[in-house]
Amino acid sequence: MKAQKSLSERKLLGVAGLGWMFDALDVGILSFIIAALQIEWKLTPEEMSWIGSVNSIGMAVGALIFGLLADRIGRKPVFIITLLLFSIGSGLSALAPTLFVFLLLRFFIGMGLGGELPVASTLVSETVAPEKRGKTVVLLESFWAFGWLLAALISYFIIPKYGWQIALLVTALPAFYALYLRIGLPDSPRYLALEKKPSFSQNIAKVWSKEVRKQTIVLWVLWFTVVFSYYGMFLWLPSVMVLKGFSLIKSFEYVLIMTLAQLPGYFTAAWLIERAGRKFVLVTFLLGTAASALLFGTAETLPLLLASGMFLSFFNLGAWGALYAYTPEQYPTEVRGTGAGMAASFGRVGGILGPLAVGYLMSSGSSVATIFTVFCLSIIVGVVAVAFFGRETKQRELA
Repeated sequence: MKAQKSLSERKLLGVAGLGWMFDALDVGILSFIIAALQIEWKLTPEEMSWIGSVNSIGMAVGALIFGLLADRIGRKPVFIITLLLFSIGSGLSALAPTLFVFLLLRFFIGMGLGGELPVASTLVSETVAPEKRGKTVVLLESFWAFGWLLAALISYFIIPKYGWQIALLVTALPAFYALYLRIGLPDSPRYLALEKKPSFSQNIAKVWSKEVRKQTIVLWVLWFTVVFSYYGMFLWLPSVMVLKGFSLIKSFEYVLIMTLAQLPGYFTAAWLIERAGRKFVLVTFLLGTAASALLFGTAETLPLLLASGMFLSFFNLGAWGALYAYTPEQYPTEVRGTGAGMAASFGRVGGILGPLAVGYLMSSGSSVATIFTVFCLSIIVGVVAVAFFGRETKQRELA
């Protein structure tokens, strides 16, 4: 029985992780496509920033809608719907003739992506044993690094030679395989055991009830600061490297090197999270992110740029893994999808503002150092919230 359970947990991690990887592939390749579109469509910094922000608007809407739906119709159906929405939208965006059409499709892709991530982490959290729950969710999040690595490789080898349209088609097609695998997955046993499914309004009210209000506020602040800084920094990485004087192909190459550091970041966070706790990992890795952002913003030489970029990847993505492990643990089963979805949705507002802030700060003549200092300060706010007001949930049984 134990071996059977272990097998199903591994299968769940693999299937959920595969979808997570294709999501990351799409977000990662967008950062490279923005740099390519700037040249092909002669985009202004403001237009470039809107590509990332529209994606985040879709993610905010998707996280809210699909988080609510996950508590009404189940984790598995939402898991399938979101990947389908993302896959079709991603394929169609390769055919976009204008920036407006591209932005419209990015909204729907964002909806699928924003809805899937909190629902996937909720499903895994509710299926895995308490002593392995945090580690497993961080390992799930580690598939994000493989997606980014694939994005960097596809961008480096395909975009300069075949164009961004072919790159998008290459990323969309394999996602249908993940969709096929997902159909055979069972739904969350905790969700299936619920006798009563509250209404949308009851769930939203419960997320803000006295029992969990403090956790909700901490999560909303944490999600906003992490997403604001992540999308502001990482969607602009290739473009920032171009601004620092490197060619488009060289910037892709250097971002690929930086991306490699995401994997040890995830694995270190996965090792620490059941030993030192969620709060320790979040605080430590976010402080590392803040310091790395300052270094990257002020770096002038290539070795310092690469080193600080690698540390930025290491610490930031390790913090993301801990965030996805920590979030579903703050709520009881009947509102877990709603609570995680609403926190992620509010965080995506930061994802809208982050890329926009970079575009407008650049247009006003602000230096890269100033921009990355803004992201550093944002992360410190998140550190304070979780360090002083967050609740530790290491190896606690879910309610």
